[in-house]
Order: sequence, then structure tokens, then C-alpha cells
Amino acid sequence: MKNNEQAKLKDILTQQNITKSINDNLPFILSIIPEIENMIGFPHNHPHHHLDVWNHTLLALEQSNNDFEIRLTLLLHDIGKPFSYQDEEVRHFHGHAKVSADMSKEILKRLGYSDEFIAKISTLIELHDTKITEEDIKDNIELTLLRLHIQECDSKAHNPDYIAKRLQYIEETKKLIKQYK
Repeated sequence: MKNNEQAKLKDILTQQNITKSINDNLPFILSIIPEIENMIGFPHNHPHHHLDVWNHTLLALEQSNNDFEIRLTLLLHDIGKPFSYQDEEVRHFHGHAKVSADMSKEILKRLGYSDEFIAKISTLIELHDTKITEEDIKDNIELTLLRLHIQECDSKAHNPDYIAKRLQYIEETKKLIKQYK
């Protein structure tokens, strides 16, 4: 059964129209990853975000290459936000990447993925908001390229009034990575 769930999830996440695919298959997705339900309609209450957590996730997915690992990472990258917010006048989510990574480990384990695959996806999730350093690039350029694409997709799903600085960081990091290719 787990292999069927994995195959169906991969098929859903690798469709050309990712949002339509997810929306058309949302009951199945929620049946295997019920934690997603907490994201739906959960407000960010933060000026850098103009959408709720779920719609931000869908917009990030729309920005992505059609690659299962990237899209699975983006699907789960903010799954911990409803469990890690600090409610003030402006909502903050300090530590959400670690919470999301830990939750994703349990989800992916439940779905029967290999330990190696789980480690890769949870690492990408945990580092999705972390600045890429020259040391990261030297250490593992392939993982760094995945991280950068995930960060770019996530950035493009933020409030358009506040993304210029994030996109500038993406472009500067791309230039830095080119030095090591």
C-alpha cells in the first residue's frame, strides 16, 4: 500500500498544472498527510506574506521546476507553521523550519520512504530559510542548487511588495555558485 501511495503522490506532484493536480486530489493528499489540513486557511498575519500558509505553499509550488523532490519539499516546507507561531501584532514563526522538518520526517517515514530520502527532504526543509554560504556550496553543490531553487520558489510566493531583497539575495547566490561550477 505504501508504494501505491508514494506513486500516486509522485504522480500528483509532477503534473504540469500543479495547483489543479493538488486541488483535484486534495482528499487523497489529506488522507495520507492529514497535517496539511492545519495549513489550509491558516493566516500568516505578517506583511511579508499576502496569502494564508496553504495558498503560499501552492504559489511556491507553481514557481517550481517539475521535480518530485523539489515539489515534495515545497509541499511540506511550512507544514510546521501552525504549530510554531508566536502571536503578536505581527505574527512570527521562529523555528518553523525545524518544526516542519521534524514533522516531515514523521510523515515521510509513515509513507514508507527510505531513510536516505527522508534525510535529504528534511534537510532541504530545515534549511529552506537559511542563508546559503560559500562553505555550503563547497561542501555539497548539488544540495545547494536544490536549496537555492526552493528558496527562489518560496521567495516568489511572498508578498510582491516585499520580495525585492529576497530576490536580490537569490541572484547574488546564483553568481556565487557559478564560481564553483
